[in-house]
Amino acid sequence: MAAASDEPLGLTVHSMPSPGQALDEAENRRTVHGRWKMIAVLLMCAAPVIASYFTYYVIRPEGRSVYGELIDPQREMPRLTATDRSGAPVELATLKGQWLLVAVADAACDALCEQQLYLQRQLRESLGREKDRLDRVWLVSDAAPVPERLTNGLHGATVLRVPADQLARWLAPVQGHALSEHLYVVDPMGNWMMRFPARMDAAGASRAKRDIDRLLRASSSWDEAGR
Repeated sequence: MAAASDEPLGLTVHSMPSPGQALDEAENRRTVHGRWKMIAVLLMCAAPVIASYFTYYVIRPEGRSVYGELIDPQREMPRLTATDRSGAPVELATLKGQWLLVAVADAACDALCEQQLYLQRQLRESLGREKDRLDRVWLVSDAAPVPERLTNGLHGATVLRVPADQLARWLAPVQGHALSEHLYVVDPMGNWMMRFPARMDAAGASRAKRDIDRLLRASSSWDEAGR
């Protein structure tokens, strides 16, 4: 047998990364890991909201009708500075965190306005132990004084003045109707998402209560009672 020829071993020398390159690579890995971690946290926070809307909008038994008109696309609460009844400035964003049932009217508050405020109050009270998850809000669209006759009925409600032209950036009536003819539902993130029919009566309020009940059940995991 022929002897194997002696051949030199082939060696490949790989250059080592410089300390600066190693640090850059480690930093890039940390950045990517951090971004994925942030995305995961955001998804975890948004999941209950997405699930509640999916439950309400999509997973609805056959034959169930919604009395209120769903707003699509929803309208985000604008950055506005309102004033309270004493004239102190209040950021509208402070209303976020709970479901809102909103009425709009000028301060004189005619018969229709009083009816709207009455139904608003009755709707909240009818929710029983869930009522603390819904705030009554009256947005006064002018600078006139609020009549004393309304004081008792407004107990527990949030009353803020927002000029009508600024309100129009957020809420809107059905065509042919006035802003004051509706009650509006706003979710805890500040999105206007439902409008009840104009000039709602007691029978309509009963149907509106069913809508509110469903919303509160669907969102039970992502809002809190009280402020």
